Amino acid sequence: MKKIIFIALATGLLTSCGLYKKYERPDINTTGIVRDYNSLTDTLAVRDTTSFGNLAWRSVFTDPQLQRLIEKGLENNTDIKNAALSVQQVEAALKCARLAFLPQVYFSPSGTLSKVLTGDYKSDWSKSYSLPVSASWQIDAFGGILAAKRGAEANLSMTQDYLQAARSGVICGIANCYYTLLMLDKQLQILNDMQTLTKDTWEMMKLQKQLGGARETSVASAEANYYSVQASIVDMKRQIRETENALSLLIGQQAQTISRGKLENQSLPTQFSAGVGIALLNNRPDIHAAEMNLANCFYNVQQARAKFYPQITISGNGSFTNSLGYTIANPGQFLASFIASLTQPIFDNGRNVANLKVAKATYEQAYNTWQYQILSAGAEVSNALVLYNSSKEKAEVDQHQVEVLTKNVDYTRDLFKMGSSTYLEVIGAQQSLLNAEISKVTDDFNKMQAVVNLYSALGGGKK
Repeated sequence: MKKIIFIALATGLLTSCGLYKKYERPDINTTGIVRDYNSLTDTLAVRDTTSFGNLAWRSVFTDPQLQRLIEKGLENNTDIKNAALSVQQVEAALKCARLAFLPQVYFSPSGTLSKVLTGDYKSDWSKSYSLPVSASWQIDAFGGILAAKRGAEANLSMTQDYLQAARSGVICGIANCYYTLLMLDKQLQILNDMQTLTKDTWEMMKLQKQLGGARETSVASAEANYYSVQASIVDMKRQIRETENALSLLIGQQAQTISRGKLENQSLPTQFSAGVGIALLNNRPDIHAAEMNLANCFYNVQQARAKFYPQITISGNGSFTNSLGYTIANPGQFLASFIASLTQPIFDNGRNVANLKVAKATYEQAYNTWQYQILSAGAEVSNALVLYNSSKEKAEVDQHQVEVLTKNVDYTRDLFKMGSSTYLEVIGAQQSLLNAEISKVTDDFNKMQAVVNLYSALGGGKK
């Protein structure tokens, strides 16, 4: 009974010292980390438990050509391959940490053949052998080995998070490049249409000059406007080629033409749920990785504390041998011995104290990094929502502007033919229409990019 009471008291003492405690998430306030778009001061009260980021990526990006590119990127991307190899490395390290609870066993057989030389050289050879097996087992009385194992488990989880973060980055990166290509294609189409329009205006100016209704300056201005559009077309083609090269690199292939759809045919979600704050912490792989790093640092502190306590080791040796001291025995006999040892650090030049201080400081750094990651995630979600809503509103305004300016171009051309308008009004109307159409396409793209950014900010990218 006394032994049981002693063991219970000892266990309670060690637990109170924190040597066997498991990591628990520190208290953190996640209320209002996502800001409401419609208010400059209030915060969005997110109550939905299902996050937009929990959707499978195929449910978000439904374009079949984009899906094929993403599948190819997930298969070939170098960052994902390296992250997967890192997971394998950490899995092996965790296996070693678990095996530390088992005794270490060694087998080291040896044999000796000797002969004493005499004058007649007729002495016999002396043969001896030994087949020893030794085992050593360190008892984890103060939680050092347990903390190392738990730290390795946290490290594995962190590495798996890095793999998921790499997957999410590749998926969203490919989607952004793909939608950029669609935007550039649409803008190139607008420029080609405007090239035709400015060419017609130039021809109209030359005809008016021949009829005496226009000056040489109006013809030169129309011609310059036509060449300006041509220069923009060349620049747009360059951007398309560069974006194709970047997308080819993302999916792990040589730079080449990318097969793709059209901007106006894309269908992306329009209803979003950010999820509650605590769900965001669990869903974002980078935030979870930062927390697992915090857990690993927590267990490093425990290991540093365990260094102040004794190490208890039990050793055993057994061997089958025919050598007993200076005698040779045949047949062989079995010898066995057991040793228990305890090592208590008393003076180690302050090494253990310094290691504990370093471990605690590292834990504080990991905590600060985790806190920052949470705030950063909230800002990313807020920015994505702001970009989506503002781009949506602006695209609607741009659409009205494009409709008005399209009519204005027709009006000014007709008036110019009748002599009631100047060539500057015609060229100005065309330039305004071009800018409005380009702006409308850009806003449509920004709205799509906001969906991608929100999906990434909420930890999207699951299968």
